[in-house]
Amino acid sequence: MVAAADAPNYAQRLGIQKDQVVQELGWDEDTDDDIRADIEEACGSELLDEDADEVIDVVLLWWRDGDGDLVDRLMDAITPLAEDGVIWVITPKTGKPGHVLPAEIAESAPTAGLMQTSSANLGDWIATRLVQPKSKAAGRR
Repeated sequence: MVAAADAPNYAQRLGIQKDQVVQELGWDEDTDDDIRADIEEACGSELLDEDADEVIDVVLLWWRDGDGDLVDRLMDAITPLAEDGVIWVITPKTGKPGHVLPAEIAESAPTAGLMQTSSANLGDWIATRLVQPKSKAAGRR
């Protein structure tokens, strides 16, 4: 039981809370199952896939170099996102296969209508938090 107490709390680092609706995009064999399990435990349900019809509170977007056009993927992720929803772009850390330059996220976010606010260390992955600007969200009511 001591090992569990020492385990990283990935969901807490990402601000995931009970009863939030969390959608996962970009899953592949290289995604970290410990991160996924911790998030499912925190929100209290399984992660939804891209076919979900619900309003989404948090999007986990696993993204690697070579996955395509990040702006297009972010635009798709925004569609079901709640006004105060968050998109976490999760990329491999520097030196890991599929590493994405931070500039790619920094340049893609505003093009997709998002603002970069913070990042979180998730072991071999780094998560970048993107949100919709408040003025834009207010205009969508």
